[in-house]
Amino acid sequence: MVKTVVVPVPRWAIAVPPTAVLVLAFTWGRHLGAGVPFGLVTLSLVAVTLIAAVVAAVHHAEVVAHRVGEPFGTLILAVAVTVIEVGLILMLMSAGGAGASSLARDTVFAAFMIVCNGVVGLCLLVGALRHYELEFRVEGTTAALATLTALATLALVLPAFTTSTPGPTYSGAQLAFAGIASLTLYGVFVFVQTVRHRDYFLPVEFLPVETGPDASEHRGARPEDTHAPRPGARTALLSLGLLMLCLVAVVGLAKTASPAIEGAVAAVGAPRAVVGVCIALLVLLPETAAAVRAAARNRLQTSLNLALGSALASIGLTIPAIAVASIWLSGPLVLGLGPKEMVLLALTVVVTVLTVAPGRATVLQAAVHLMIFGGFLFLAVTP
Repeated sequence: MVKTVVVPVPRWAIAVPPTAVLVLAFTWGRHLGAGVPFGLVTLSLVAVTLIAAVVAAVHHAEVVAHRVGEPFGTLILAVAVTVIEVGLILMLMSAGGAGASSLARDTVFAAFMIVCNGVVGLCLLVGALRHYELEFRVEGTTAALATLTALATLALVLPAFTTSTPGPTYSGAQLAFAGIASLTLYGVFVFVQTVRHRDYFLPVEFLPVETGPDASEHRGARPEDTHAPRPGARTALLSLGLLMLCLVAVVGLAKTASPAIEGAVAAVGAPRAVVGVCIALLVLLPETAAAVRAAARNRLQTSLNLALGSALASIGLTIPAIAVASIWLSGPLVLGLGPKEMVLLALTVVVTVLTVAPGRATVLQAAVHLMIFGGFLFLAVTP
């Protein structure tokens, strides 16, 4: 039986969230100009605090996830990341400017490519270098991939082919249908993952053995994994509160630093879509760190739950939220991808299907995904 004990929270994890909120209060509304000495110092302070808040968010999310167990724990970080993403997109879209109408599309597509190629490839690489061959559940992974493919097609591909409105946009009725369909698919997936077929998403070493005197034994589980003490309820509630504080700080600090990011993108002559890539890279940092840690411990199923779950949440929750917010936002909401992006999306889906179909992966699959991710980043900067 898993013991529940009082696990002390590290001092730095307690200190970072309120410190980040104080830095946010100090810098909110200030111009962080890189050319001014004071502005450069302030921008550096915001950047360091932002990274620290992200690291603290990872720690507290893992504490809460350990308390509730798999696969419920992986949902916590996915939803938290989506809250950050939606907050950033709405803030930047409400500010207007060039490219604001396509910011949601650029960010969601970037999140899809980063997760399915960058995060998955990095997890496969770290896991394969340490454990040579990695195992995972085909049932749960293919279910997540099928849902993700349907969501991506509804949200990012079909708007480029509809004829009710000019350009790669949805009409009001079409956008409402896409939002409801996305929310429904994500809700059904969460129900299957956490209730109906929860065992499909458990790590391979946590599958119950079919024979033996104790049916609760787990195949291949290491002693430190199966008997690791869970944090107590008080510790989990503290971490949950500090996690919420971290999320507020991350959204606010990223909003504060966003003009500097946009200025840097414009200064190097990169396309406006690179801003969406930067936002996606930032908000996915906590989930990436947690997924890579799990892969290093030979828990690839947990890594895939985190990675594909974050992509599902990114589309399944972001699109409905943006659809509702578009009622108050001015200007069109551009969702349809261009031909180049559609090719990359189709290539990613096909390669990911071939990766997960055998239920095993090696360093070769890692290299394929990372090369596609490199191509995505290169073409985003030099289209």
